[in-house]
Amino acid sequence: MLFIPLPFVVAILLVVLFVAVRTRDAGTAPNLPFQALILLSALQSTLSGLRWGYAVQPIMYVMPVAAAMVPPLAYLGVSRLARKSALSSLQQICLHALPAGLIIVLIAIWRDAIDIAIVLVDIGYAAAILLLMRSGTDALRLAPFENAVPTYRAILFAAGALILSAAVDIFIWLDFAWAAGQYALKVITFGNLVGLAILAIAAAAASRSHAPNDKVETVQPPEILQDTQTLDAVQALMKDRHAYRDVDLNLDRLARKLAIPARQISVAINRATGKNVSQYVNEYRIAEACTLLVQTEKPVTEIMFDVGFQTKSNFNREFRRVTDTTPLEWRERSRRPSG
Repeated sequence: MLFIPLPFVVAILLVVLFVAVRTRDAGTAPNLPFQALILLSALQSTLSGLRWGYAVQPIMYVMPVAAAMVPPLAYLGVSRLARKSALSSLQQICLHALPAGLIIVLIAIWRDAIDIAIVLVDIGYAAAILLLMRSGTDALRLAPFENAVPTYRAILFAAGALILSAAVDIFIWLDFAWAAGQYALKVITFGNLVGLAILAIAAAAASRSHAPNDKVETVQPPEILQDTQTLDAVQALMKDRHAYRDVDLNLDRLARKLAIPARQISVAINRATGKNVSQYVNEYRIAEACTLLVQTEKPVTEIMFDVGFQTKSNFNREFRRVTDTTPLEWRERSRRPSG
């Protein structure tokens, strides 16, 4: 019977995941850092199999460099959805290539410091990602509102995977220092592979949110509007122009339509309603869905698309959050004779 070591199985599955993501995102503006992260995770898994399954010694010089490239790719993918960097693409690449460059230098002059350097890179980037996400789903300015919640959760899982990777590296370092590497192989085989899988899956989930292919404009409003004025402007856009039906609507796009800074919209909605922007917009979508369920015979799936949702899972989740019931139950209950 053909036996394939676990790291190679994981690598194959990650390549399949990459192909699926590329196919899914065809025709959109893909999140290239997240896609590169999936491929790099597959490469890392392959290197792990060669190093620990077949004792290919030269791999030990490649693995730490690859490991140092993972956290920057995760951060760049998140940053692309949050649009936080004022740097050009080339400047960002140069900046986030520094961890890999540092590891290459350490390989040449101070190999004992490599493990602790990788741990610090993992923890540092995990903290940076969590800092970007401190305002919740509203931080994802370029993520369509429909996918904001699952994207936010996927990003938190990615940060958790980086912390898990750091914990595994610390354990391995202590194991070699105190127990001559007695448990290292088991931990590397399962711990690192689990971390890679979580990170890649999280990247695939988060990459579902993408910036639409429209031109980005910088708007300088003539004056700062008060919260009530901002909310009135948003409500008018939703009620009069039904902007919520735009499946690619996100905070950045909403800000351009209103010529109001994204942060001002986010703060105004949060203070006035206690909700984030994605919840606020999705409630307009659900309100129209409720009306269509009662007044038309359209199938639930058609109504879902009409009001701006693209996936049934997100539609059902938001519908239950707003109405505490399912679309079919709402239709049946609303048409049931009273009394």
